[in-house]
Amino acid sequence: METSFRFEQAVKKLYQAFHNNTLIPECNKQCAVGNILNNTDAWKHFSDSHGSLQLNYIGLVNENFGRRFQGFKPSELLQIEATFLKACGFQLPLNYRNKRPTNLADKDVLFKGLSAVVALLCQLDNIPNIMDCSVLFSFKVEDHFVKPV
Repeated sequence: METSFRFEQAVKKLYQAFHNNTLIPECNKQCAVGNILNNTDAWKHFSDSHGSLQLNYIGLVNENFGRRFQGFKPSELLQIEATFLKACGFQLPLNYRNKRPTNLADKDVLFKGLSAVVALLCQLDNIPNIMDCSVLFSFKVEDHFVKPV
C-alpha cells in the first residue's frame, strides 16, 4: 500500500510519542497535533478553544491562503486534535468544567486516541484503515474447513 509522506511522518511521530510517553492530550506541544508539528504549539491559534473544529480568523486566513503545516491544512489539524481528544474520553471543547479521563497516562486511553487519529489520517489520504484488523478475523466455512476470506 502506498501512502503519502505526510501520513508516514505523522504516524511515525505519533508512534514515537506514544512509546516515549510524550503523548499528552492536554498539552498543546505534546498532544497529537503538537507531536505531528514537531512539538510546537503555533497550531493552537487556529481556533479559540482546544478541541474545537471551528477555525477562527487566523485559522481561516491560513486555510484560505492554502498554507499547510507538515502537509496538513489548519482545518485538518483541528479535526485530528478533536478526534484524538474525543477518543481519549474528553468532552469538547477542552475546559475545566467538561468531562475528562481520570488517568491521562493510561496507555489504553492514549491507544484509543492514537488509533482514532491513525484511522482519520487514513481517511484524509483516502487509503484503507491500517488499524482495522477485522480482515484478519473474517472466515468463511466451506466443506468442514475454515478458510480465511
